[in-house]
Amino acid sequence: MTRAAVDSRVRGITAADRIGVESITRAVGLFRDDEIPVAMEVFDAAVAGSPDYTAVGVEADGRLAGWICWGPTPCTLATWDLYWMAVDPALHGFGLGTALVDEMERRLEGRARLVVVETAGRADYAPTRAFYEARGYRAVGLIPDFYAPGDDQVTFVKYFEAPVIT
Repeated sequence: MTRAAVDSRVRGITAADRIGVESITRAVGLFRDDEIPVAMEVFDAAVAGSPDYTAVGVEADGRLAGWICWGPTPCTLATWDLYWMAVDPALHGFGLGTALVDEMERRLEGRARLVVVETAGRADYAPTRAFYEARGYRAVGLIPDFYAPGDDQVTFVKYFEAPVIT
């Protein structure tokens, strides 16, 4: 069965998107209940203009369908963290996550030499890890039991042409 295409576009995100962002983040079904307020705290900081976070959303057929948030890694030179990304599970496989990652990378062009993604090692995160690998990120580290017993942290990185660092 072929899935119909969706009309999508990446756009800025505002405080008015908060309910949608929280709903999408919960719907993914991977994040624990105690993680959702952390995601929302980062979202709030990004829309308030914090220099520590940048967030954008993606629409599909005119409604918010996903979001991504990244920021500079403290105490590093030109390293950035991808902090949060979530796409409505009903729209997985339509390229919306790729559009979000592509937008982040486009905005970091000439600024980032390295992007770091930390994610879980649980079996239910296998599609997430495959997603990053398919976009050129490679797993470089594993901390056993980091998030909880049996829930390892897997660190992915992607290198970019080094910016001029002054």
